[in-house]
Amino acid sequence: MTVTIYDVAREANVSMATVSRVVNGNPNVKPTTRKKVLNTIEKLGYRPNAVARGLASKKTTTVGAIIPDISSIFFAELARGIEDIATMYKYNVILSNSDQNKDKELQLINTMLEKQVDGILFMGGNITEEHIQQFESASVPVVLAATYDESGKIPSVNIDYAEAAYEATKYLIDNGNSHPAFISGEEDEKINELKYQGYLRALEEGAVQLNENMVVRNGNYSYDFGREAIQQLLENEKPGAVFVASDEMALGVIHGAQDQGFRVPEDIEVVGFDNTRLATMVRPTLSTVVQPMYDIGAVAMRLLTKYMNKEEVEEKKVVLPHRIEERNSTN
Repeated sequence: MTVTIYDVAREANVSMATVSRVVNGNPNVKPTTRKKVLNTIEKLGYRPNAVARGLASKKTTTVGAIIPDISSIFFAELARGIEDIATMYKYNVILSNSDQNKDKELQLINTMLEKQVDGILFMGGNITEEHIQQFESASVPVVLAATYDESGKIPSVNIDYAEAAYEATKYLIDNGNSHPAFISGEEDEKINELKYQGYLRALEEGAVQLNENMVVRNGNYSYDFGREAIQQLLENEKPGAVFVASDEMALGVIHGAQDQGFRVPEDIEVVGFDNTRLATMVRPTLSTVVQPMYDIGAVAMRLLTKYMNKEEVEEKKVVLPHRIEERNSTN
């Protein structure tokens, strides 16, 4: 049988209100009474019902995190940052995969609200007007992590994607590559568009005329797409260097180039983006833009706690620093 708060109160010979105060850490309980109630809880094996407590306090101490793909090494590190800060602030996290499908994303937002979460962390591709409407009509705060909102209405934590891509491309040009190639995910995804803008700016600044044959922008961030993309580039002409919009795709580029008999970095230099653990697992190790995924998750969760607890928020659009980590895939 399930032990209830009533059973604890009866056994300890106190009121249910007293048991509730002890369970919720209320200081207005005599030490001797607190000890008696805690001993009874342990003896009976009582487990407080989080849902019932949530209904009573109007807080469930639960947050919902909507992530495109938890199996992705990128989002796994982000989720770890979220989880660690949530634990520190005594929140539980419900994780859901959206597969970056808009309909599923909107459905999951509703599901989280039905579960009466205290706040939502959202990671996705494009933030549409429908997303904005749903976020703004939600009864709880929402924070975006590694997700760009053009409207600037929703609090968010990101890096400067355009600047990071500009620096990566300029680095390759400064290394003596006259026209680095560019490989990225879906071109209609805002973060990819920002990376492309940074790439173009570096070419323009270096007085390099854009060659469309050096650009592949319709991928899905996967290793397999990286292999396909370098194959596509090599069928036209061999690039001296490639800037790739994710580490996982960059691994595909390195292996695809090696399979064709090219050496990295001697024949083709490669720079990735994210600095996931994959960057140090591949040979040669991958030079890459450091996007601090763990920190993005942690800062986003802390920002959410501020909104949930109605603390003062100085900056609702947080931009974290990035840098280029030079390894062995570049000269």
